[in-house]
Amino acid sequence: MKQLSNDYLNKVIEDSRPYAVNGHVNTTLPNFDETLRDKLGISIITPALEQFSAGDSSHKVPMQSTSKIIALMLALQDFGKERVFQAVGMEPTGEMFNSISALESHDEVKPFNPMVNAGAIAVCSLIKGGNNDNRFERYLHFLRNLTNNPNLELDEKVYQAEIANGARNRSLAYFMQSTGALITDVEEALDLYFRINAVMMCCDDFAKVGLFLARGGKAPDSNEKLIPPHHLRTVKAIMMTSGMYNSSGQFAVEAGFPCKSGVSGSIIGAVPGRMGIGVVGPAIDKKGNSTAGGALIKKLSKDLKLNMFRTEII
Repeated sequence: MKQLSNDYLNKVIEDSRPYAVNGHVNTTLPNFDETLRDKLGISIITPALEQFSAGDSSHKVPMQSTSKIIALMLALQDFGKERVFQAVGMEPTGEMFNSISALESHDEVKPFNPMVNAGAIAVCSLIKGGNNDNRFERYLHFLRNLTNNPNLELDEKVYQAEIANGARNRSLAYFMQSTGALITDVEEALDLYFRINAVMMCCDDFAKVGLFLARGGKAPDSNEKLIPPHHLRTVKAIMMTSGMYNSSGQFAVEAGFPCKSGVSGSIIGAVPGRMGIGVVGPAIDKKGNSTAGGALIKKLSKDLKLNMFRTEII
């Protein structure tokens, strides 16, 4: 088994960076263009708070769909598993993350899972607060606590771009309203979804979210549990089966630990009891996953024997 070190991570970065050629940068995001294609960074943090970083680990990107796991944690805290999964399913899907056909071609009118866009919008409608300012502040406060980073903020330009390019997500939300799958205010659910996507983070921050999940929902600077174990199990299971969009099965086999990606090229990985992983690689494939970042995650799993389903004893 390879030894985790900064030198090792630098080697893995260089081995994985060429996979960026298989992807394209999401240019709907402000300041995202093809000049970012070859950027690739990683941070790993262990339960002993040892940190290893390499590549473009300080490069900040919007959370995009990695925000979905934080929203799911808040909704589970607010309403419990039974109520949340009345509004959204818990099954993986072979459809694209923003698919409309998935909502209308099955007996169930609710979205397949909280990791597709429709499911995340439904989850956002379940986060408590008197108004969206309060709901978003709750989201940001929780995120800052579990990353121990009080400086995390929404990027206004990204938020405005989410609104300007949100036609597909509006279609999903209003279709859910028409079938009764979304019974709260549609525009408020959408607005909160746009806001949480626009929070900026770097590899260190993504890794801290992964560590939070990997070490049982404990705050990074204490042993205080910020989320009950039964909700944490639910979140990690959903990440495992649905966190990498319709490549989740492949990642379950080849990486073998819970991951969540975003179309900014971000990936959060949580290896239970061992480490949190944060990756940024802006070149993404057609399914929305970082091409170089995905290659990096798979190589890490193989080299460091991170696959939860391995049969050998380490």
